[in-house]
Amino acid sequence: MNAPTTTPAPVLSGYLRADGRKGIRNIVVVAYMVECAHHVARLMVNAFPGQPVHLIGFTGCFPNEYADQVMRRLLTHPNVGAVLLVSLGCEGFNKYGLSSAVADSDRPVHTITIQENSGTRPSVSSGVEWISWALEHLAQQTRVPMGLDELVVATICGGSDSTSGISANPAVGVAFDTLIAAGSPCIFEETGELVGCEYHMQRRAVSPELGNAIVETVAKAARYYTIMGHGSFSPGNADGGLTTQEEKSLGAYAKSGSSPIVGILKPGDQPAGGGLYLLDVVPDGEPRFGFPNVSDNAEIVELISCGAHITLFTTGRGSVVGSAISPVIKVCANPQTFERLSDDMDVNAGKILTGEASLEEVGAEIVTAVLDVANGALSRSEDLGHQEFVLTYKQFDAVGPGCFPLRAA
Repeated sequence: MNAPTTTPAPVLSGYLRADGRKGIRNIVVVAYMVECAHHVARLMVNAFPGQPVHLIGFTGCFPNEYADQVMRRLLTHPNVGAVLLVSLGCEGFNKYGLSSAVADSDRPVHTITIQENSGTRPSVSSGVEWISWALEHLAQQTRVPMGLDELVVATICGGSDSTSGISANPAVGVAFDTLIAAGSPCIFEETGELVGCEYHMQRRAVSPELGNAIVETVAKAARYYTIMGHGSFSPGNADGGLTTQEEKSLGAYAKSGSSPIVGILKPGDQPAGGGLYLLDVVPDGEPRFGFPNVSDNAEIVELISCGAHITLFTTGRGSVVGSAISPVIKVCANPQTFERLSDDMDVNAGKILTGEASLEEVGAEIVTAVLDVANGALSRSEDLGHQEFVLTYKQFDAVGPGCFPLRAA
């Protein structure tokens, strides 16, 4: 007889959405459909300093299935309460399909087309008026109980140095194992920085088929970077004491912890349930759009498109970025960096190196930070107003078969 399944007791609270998911933030997103509308959209957002109004957008004029898929996922993310689309009027982005997708999610949505709205000033005025209404509407919503099994947590590393792989990254791995044991879906990525670790991940896969797919995913990344003539290894990594791509890969791999890997995601895919997922961020097919990850923030956006409520960002050299839509928690690997940039860092994993704390203690501190931020406390990047955002052109094929999470319609 099978033991009865239990649902983790609610330890969080969030905003209930029509699809049953819950958000830890309740923001108004202003999304521009092309770079030509960026300035007008920014003027709208600038009218609401310190308020939960975030700016995102797509710079290109020509349509791209990946960008459309990611934008749809972002604007229906559980942290998003209302959406304002800002269009120039002649771009290729399918704003009508996007607006319909948001409306179908039972969120307020409005579109302003600059060419049809008499230009910059009238458009900004109309946008400010609608955002004011949306903020009043969202202020009437209340939080409801939320379990850890409903919280999606992601991780990324940036500005890595020789301390990253021995303090912050394994500490996040400990935190991931704790969260996964409580039912949380957790996502790690950077397949271009996992070269050499593919067979370690293969052994952790829940099925042989998934294990083989993980190996091929990393091989694809290696081929892509070889064709581009540039690996995911920056001058700053070398200055920070990292000596080889393999050394960096092992450090990046430590963020995944020790839990079984239950699936592969591509940008826009949603976790099928709790457990550890690998996000494949390297495009399929031959290189068409240049270097696949132009910055850490482009990858954070892809993690958010997979439903991440919070991203754990490990750094040794120091990075000050945050993100629109979902909070970023900074876990600093290097004690000297933490001392210099303490106002930008949330957790000092450098204490592991100085002997002030154990790996397990810092892992527990990271989990506490996740719970605090999920319940409304501001992360350092949020408090400083960071809302970086990057969405570029890419190309992906759908994953499958049944052992992998399938992209929803």
